[in-house]
Amino acid sequence: MSMSTEARSEGRIVAAIHGRSAAEPPGYEAGLIAALRRDYGPEGLIVLYGRFAQGDGMIDALMRRAIVSAGARECGAGLKVGSGAAFRHVETFEIGDNVFIGAQANIQGRYDGTCRIGRGSWIGPQAFLDARDLTMGEHVGWGPGAKLLGSAHVAEPIDRPIIETDLHVRPVRIGDWADIGTNAVILPGVTIGKGAIIGAGAVVTSDVAPFSVVAGVPARFLRWRNNTDQGEVRQHG
Repeated sequence: MSMSTEARSEGRIVAAIHGRSAAEPPGYEAGLIAALRRDYGPEGLIVLYGRFAQGDGMIDALMRRAIVSAGARECGAGLKVGSGAAFRHVETFEIGDNVFIGAQANIQGRYDGTCRIGRGSWIGPQAFLDARDLTMGEHVGWGPGAKLLGSAHVAEPIDRPIIETDLHVRPVRIGDWADIGTNAVILPGVTIGKGAIIGAGAVVTSDVAPFSVVAGVPARFLRWRNNTDQGEVRQHG
């Protein structure tokens, strides 16, 4: 995840790994994915995934990648799925090339929804995405433990328990290059602009402008990236 100039001055700079890697899956994977899709079907893939969900070996990682690719509506090359990652309604997912999904991440779609994850994006361990109507752009960094909520109960009528009331599903849009800090929370209906930085632990209740930095509870604007003013940021958007 991104860090301030002050934090960089006390550490060291090393090359990015995921963000600069290329998707180069073995040639046999396409055939494996096609065979899984043909022979198992949606329900069978769910059962099969459970056999490989927790392992850390090469075969477990290969099978997680192949099963998710077979079950998804669309899936590019180079997917990486960590141990313990969980999915719901993966048939609604559209995943780009070279996407990383960390250990114990949980991505929950909806049978009639859409979850799009753009190429090169990195979703950290123990992240939770309520992906009923989600579009995540390309090269997004999603910090460990960060959460996205795509729906909330309407809480009406008041003579019923809230969890029995209808759900209001609202779209969430995460722009290309955005960076979501560790343990941040994105609430339903929010749009995060291109290249924006969300601070660790922030609770984002409203839209975030492109190339801005926000933090806090609720999240507040701190500055424009690289000390540019709003006009310059718009020229780069």
